[in-house]
Amino acid sequence: MSSLNRTGFTEWLIRENGLDEPGLKDWIFCPGMLFHSGRKWWSDKGARDTPHEGLDLFLYRDRQDRILRLHENTRIPVMFDGVLVSIINDFLGNSVIVEHAFPDRDKGGACTIYGHISPLKGLHMGRELKQGDIMGRLANSGRSGFEVMPHLHISVGLVSGPISYDRLTWDTIGDSDTLTLLDPLNVINWQYEILDDDNPICRDLSSMT
Repeated sequence: MSSLNRTGFTEWLIRENGLDEPGLKDWIFCPGMLFHSGRKWWSDKGARDTPHEGLDLFLYRDRQDRILRLHENTRIPVMFDGVLVSIINDFLGNSVIVEHAFPDRDKGGACTIYGHISPLKGLHMGRELKQGDIMGRLANSGRSGFEVMPHLHISVGLVSGPISYDRLTWDTIGDSDTLTLLDPLNVINWQYEILDDDNPICRDLSSMT
């Protein structure tokens, strides 16, 4: 079990946030937003404490070829059917962890982690969620004290045995013996483009409105 089925995540995000017009044609990434990147894409663009555990969704290109960004309060859907197993604080908001079982696979399951969001009221441990259900909105990073714009962090992991989700934090996620992190680009099932570091968009992300 080395991969996961692709998800309709982007289609659901478009639908739930009224992005059909002008559209979301491609996700756009600067190198620091990618899985296993060793550095930041914001502020001083310095080194990360640990390699990036997932993917940062922030920029996209519309059908008029404009590069736009996700804004706070963007509604965030769940990728697969699952059960909410943990909500942890992160440096911009909260991270929601959802565990998924796949009966058609031989063994093990998976989990998806959605970082920097404000969970919906009433969301609680043990809540069953269907793919496409909205679990929260992008957090307002202006209240955090960090110089980073609102963005969605997604981590995807294969679970090979019992795991204590209450002990899973951003300090331990990369060291878990039972969680194998995957590149979310292989799961989100949408067109994308990776820009070079010297692209004006990547050089001055703070100018995005």
